[in-house]
Amino acid sequence: MKYNFKIVETDPAYRGFLKINRYRLKHDLYMGGESETIIRERIEDIGAVSVLLYDPRQDKVVLVEQFRIGVAGYQNPPWMLETIGGLQDGDESDESVARRESLEEANCEIGRLKRICEFVVSPGISVDRIKLYCGEVDATNAAGVHGLDHEGEDIRVVVMDAGEAIGELYQGRANSTSIIIALQWLAMHRESLRQDWC
Repeated sequence: MKYNFKIVETDPAYRGFLKINRYRLKHDLYMGGESETIIRERIEDIGAVSVLLYDPRQDKVVLVEQFRIGVAGYQNPPWMLETIGGLQDGDESDESVARRESLEEANCEIGRLKRICEFVVSPGISVDRIKLYCGEVDATNAAGVHGLDHEGEDIRVVVMDAGEAIGELYQGRANSTSIIIALQWLAMHRESLRQDWC
């Protein structure tokens, strides 16, 4: 198989908070030949940076909690514990997004920034990719409710011991992609990160 695909037609299906296109396409089949024309919708133009804020001196993580429409009706209550993050505007650098979002969502200034990975969130329906980092912060005064009023944000800062946060991986509060990957990464790199950053 050559892994070829062909876009037959693209139509804008929705333009709002999200941009969604409808595609008519064909692709190569494993058993040979080409598929019939299939129709798929795809969420477009989404790229984000997400950061696990970590204080290596106190061995604490700074997380945020906020309402998420995607879990309303599936999780009670529909507020999620997350890493900070935001959408990338145009050519904005990863570092710029990380530092901006850390101030907006948690009122924390990032020192050093370490790349964890980049991943596709939901390839069946979206081009959404998240670039994930760990950012050095001082968690001493991390607290409060933050966010931008014009974006409807109501974001509560949650400071946890690193071990407690890692324990949330198996208790259900840390149940979205970025926080799961970030906390698993921290569990593997915590000691070396503390040696490097302290």
